[in-house]
Amino acid sequence: MYLKYGSASFPLNLPSHRLAGVIEPALDLPSTSPREIISRALDECQAIIAGFNPGEKVVIVTSDITRYTGSEIYLPLLVERLNRQGIPDKDIQVLIALGIHRSQTSHEHEKILGPLYGRVKVIDHDCDDPRNLVVLGKTGNGIEVSINRRAVEADRLILTGVIGFHYFAGFGGGRKSVMPGIASRQACMASHFAVLNPLPGSGKNPLATTGTLENNPVHHAMLEACAMAKPAFIFNTVLSLDKRIIAAYAGHWQTAHEAGCRFYQKHFAYPVDSKADMVIVSCGGFPKDINFIQAHKSMEYASQALCDGGVMILLAECRDGFGNETFFNWFQHKRLDEFEAALRACYEINGQTAYSTLQKAQRFKVILVSRLSSHQVESMGMMPATSLDEALNMAEGMLPEGWKVLVMPEGGSILPVCR
Repeated sequence: MYLKYGSASFPLNLPSHRLAGVIEPALDLPSTSPREIISRALDECQAIIAGFNPGEKVVIVTSDITRYTGSEIYLPLLVERLNRQGIPDKDIQVLIALGIHRSQTSHEHEKILGPLYGRVKVIDHDCDDPRNLVVLGKTGNGIEVSINRRAVEADRLILTGVIGFHYFAGFGGGRKSVMPGIASRQACMASHFAVLNPLPGSGKNPLATTGTLENNPVHHAMLEACAMAKPAFIFNTVLSLDKRIIAAYAGHWQTAHEAGCRFYQKHFAYPVDSKADMVIVSCGGFPKDINFIQAHKSMEYASQALCDGGVMILLAECRDGFGNETFFNWFQHKRLDEFEAALRACYEINGQTAYSTLQKAQRFKVILVSRLSSHQVESMGMMPATSLDEALNMAEGMLPEGWKVLVMPEGGSILPVCR
């Protein structure tokens, strides 16, 4: 077995009696083409599209380049349906849901829009531009929902994106296109802040976790914000590990998303009978391990299959370092209570990821195989290694007699779930 690392891979040499299992999706790829899958999903909400009228202005929200969705395939098919309703290209705008990410280049716009590039207007959301933000109201937990003016003033708002696991919102896609996708910086931060329990020192809400929607405070804040935006419908894809569209869901912004989440949970959650003494996890290679913030997702999912005090070997090249210039600064805080207090005083989304990293580094023995320096890895509470073999040699002295290991070749896509 080979495990991906950046653009290369490491051979995994383990005695067979040590292997408790390989965590991979139980998924048969559909025989239908992505275009057929998209067309069938759009057929499901044709009754909604039939209510669109000539002269109406339509805004379609879609994800930025950091989240591949298959947009270059589905956006042209969606616009074709709108054209049939008498809505010309000039009355359609694509709004890129950047959240707090950087603006996109022209080349990135072209990759997102595919054949539509140059036909319909494309705009990047700017979370810091008060002139183009409109306050819609407040959520039940006090978040002021301020979103992009174009989305508010459109006659019809369509949300598109991709469904996958999210480490504290439960799942991506659906309502996330509104908040954080096209929300103000303050709303983005506040929605993510809901991951913490209300009282200082009470830590992270255990329901704000991967694969959980019920009673998840982050998810519910996003639901309230999305309801205020009043989308006409959503279109969300589900992708295979090699980024092929294998399913699509269209219709009511909440129920269609929930149906997609159920499909994703069924095919990308992996039942394990018991937690292992060691988990070896690869992010799946480049670009999934391009930086540590991206790699953290694999670390989070792998932790679900690991005994307290167990050993995790994380293969994450991190050729672009941490992925954010302020991320590493958070590790000046070595105690979780001190870290949490600093996070509550000055919340940053990347600070939340750093906090989650330190939680796992202190709960488990984590060996990180990466390009990061020894000093950087040790400052994050982990142990550095330069190869999988070196990491295995280090782990051997930390494991109990009779130890067993679970292996995750695509750690950022599969969620282990204990029976």
